[in-house]
Amino acid sequence: MNRPAAQTRSMDMNLLTLTAVLVGIGLIMIYSSSTILALRMYGDAYFFIKRQVLWAILGFGTLWAFSRYPYLKLRRWVMPLLAACVFLLLAVLVLPVGKAVGGARRWLSLGGLSFQPAEMLKLVIVIYLADALVRKHDSIKSFVAGVLPHLLVVGLLATLLLLQPDLGTAAIVVALAGGMLFVGGARFSHLLSLLLTSLPAVFLLVFKVGYRKRRLDAFLDPWREPLGKGFQMIQSFLALGSGGLWGRGLCESQQKLFYLPTPHTDFIFSILGEELGFVGTFLVIVLYGIFIWAGFSIGRRCAEPFGKLLAFGLTLLLGLQAVINIGVVCGLVPTKGTTLPFISAGGSSLLFSLMAVGILLSISRTLPEEGA
Repeated sequence: MNRPAAQTRSMDMNLLTLTAVLVGIGLIMIYSSSTILALRMYGDAYFFIKRQVLWAILGFGTLWAFSRYPYLKLRRWVMPLLAACVFLLLAVLVLPVGKAVGGARRWLSLGGLSFQPAEMLKLVIVIYLADALVRKHDSIKSFVAGVLPHLLVVGLLATLLLLQPDLGTAAIVVALAGGMLFVGGARFSHLLSLLLTSLPAVFLLVFKVGYRKRRLDAFLDPWREPLGKGFQMIQSFLALGSGGLWGRGLCESQQKLFYLPTPHTDFIFSILGEELGFVGTFLVIVLYGIFIWAGFSIGRRCAEPFGKLLAFGLTLLLGLQAVINIGVVCGLVPTKGTTLPFISAGGSSLLFSLMAVGILLSISRTLPEEGA
């Protein structure tokens, strides 16, 4: 008896190499951007980089495990995973283990480690939608039978995110749902109607909530209050602009010296631009572009419907976050608090991003060889 293709084909080494390079760049930039901040906050200049290295080791172990795990078996875990996400999101809101930072309760704090359930949710929602869209394939053209059930699930999860509050992740979850519904065969007219009818809710969520309105004002005109709500965006511009073509040099950033808030997380791309210049930022953008192309290529070549949708959704998830983060740093998108996949400091983000790559690699193991 012939062995299944999933057991005979090697994984996509190009995708694995791209991931390793991006994580390596991230570790270098976290070390460069966080040492002074870590020394001031914790008395240990290597506090953030040590944590990120540990998460990277755990993440690559998870990547390897999921790359060997037959991706089709994920379908049997959809409902338990969704239930776990709901439980964890509720735990963040109501249990003592929920940790508030900056006025938002988005973390679970256990034994000195912080875990962000929203990062898990983004991955689980892709698996859920890929499975559900395959099951509903025959009725996907019907709004009531094919689209509405998915919207109810996504709407519940987005509501739990908004209660934290975390509008950025909620928006990513909704965008993922829209993209996967479209690829899954939903009518464009249904999706467009949903988009138009959601605009009043978006208006209320943005313009009627004080801090979100201030973020939008800072995006539209950061120079109006350069020492207030526009400070962070201006410091990002200064970091990118002062890098020039080749940059100041690794570890030579000035903006990380307590000018730019969160230089090792949400705005790490600014520090990368300051230290490595336009050449460095362009190289990173190219790497993300190749990564997205490789992920979509896996989905395009996969003949199995669940794998095709899963590969598309996982690639869209990682690519969308990269585009949003870089857009925020460059002043093209209002501040969202979205990390840069593989590069920003953050254990939960890195762990589930590498897990997503592991699933993509599992799908790639089932594909026919090029030219076969």
